[in-house]
Amino acid sequence: MSPAKKRKISETILEILKNKSTKAMEFTRKTLLEKEEIRGRLREALEYYVLDWKDYTHPGLFSLACEAVHGDPDKTVGAQAVTAMIAAALDIHDDIIDESKVKHGKSTVFGRYGQDTSLILGDVFLVSGLTLLGEMSTRLPEREARETLNSYRKSLLELGSAHALELGLKRKTGIVPEQYMRILEMKAASGEADMRLGAIFGGGTDIEVNALTKYGRIIGILAILREEFIDLFEAEELSHRLHNECLPIPLLYSLQDEESKSGFQKLVKKKRLAETDVSELLETVFKAKPVKRLKRSMENMAQEAFNLTSTVPNSEVKTILRTLPASLLEDL
Repeated sequence: MSPAKKRKISETILEILKNKSTKAMEFTRKTLLEKEEIRGRLREALEYYVLDWKDYTHPGLFSLACEAVHGDPDKTVGAQAVTAMIAAALDIHDDIIDESKVKHGKSTVFGRYGQDTSLILGDVFLVSGLTLLGEMSTRLPEREARETLNSYRKSLLELGSAHALELGLKRKTGIVPEQYMRILEMKAASGEADMRLGAIFGGGTDIEVNALTKYGRIIGILAILREEFIDLFEAEELSHRLHNECLPIPLLYSLQDEESKSGFQKLVKKKRLAETDVSELLETVFKAKPVKRLKRSMENMAQEAFNLTSTVPNSEVKTILRTLPASLLEDL
């Protein structure tokens, strides 16, 4: 199966997330583009990013969590926009850290406008998101407002710590897979925050909020691990990770097998990988017993997420939430 096809989680799930996030993304674009104080090259970079912005995941998960507890997502569009803005800030800053000039065949903001403009644009998204979060939280009862702000604070600190820890592992091949796995689990804090805030703004009970929070963390981990597998299929992305970032975690696990190590040493010496190199690597990685154990672990996580939906009162959304974990394992 082609990499482009493997990048699709599930046609149905993606369509649902897209529909759930449409109003929030329209609101987000409008809010940012109306900021008249953003001018010149920064305005160009903002328009470049925003006009091709397709973040269905973060506002989509928020919307699902809100609906899951019988809340009205249309009344929380501003809060959904917060998740998209902050995710964009982290995305732009991450590209700077990883020196990612191209993603999925298109120049990133960093690749097109350089480090300085990208850094400032990321700050614009972050400040805009946090300001909007403060405004939205005033619509909640005092306890829920306090919990919302505290949850997002903890999420951002955990994400920042994850990226800082990852910096120490860049371009290293002797990484213990479990060490990198812990970092990926920390990065899933964003998925947890999306679901937690959605459930809080939807008026969920403590039991419902806590269950959806745990569900969000698991979904975040599975989504990140899926991307780690997908990067193995794309020669350009894999080359970039070999020379500039951490190796995809399935590759790290496969290197625990001696057969994988010998083939890997040949690849490291190459500046660019050919499709034949990728095919050879894939065959070795997917045969490795540690990788098979990783996939079983992902299946167990998907089952745990499924079980957590038992507290969801909205039966229609419960069905969607039960489909999502399995869809993240599709074709792996």
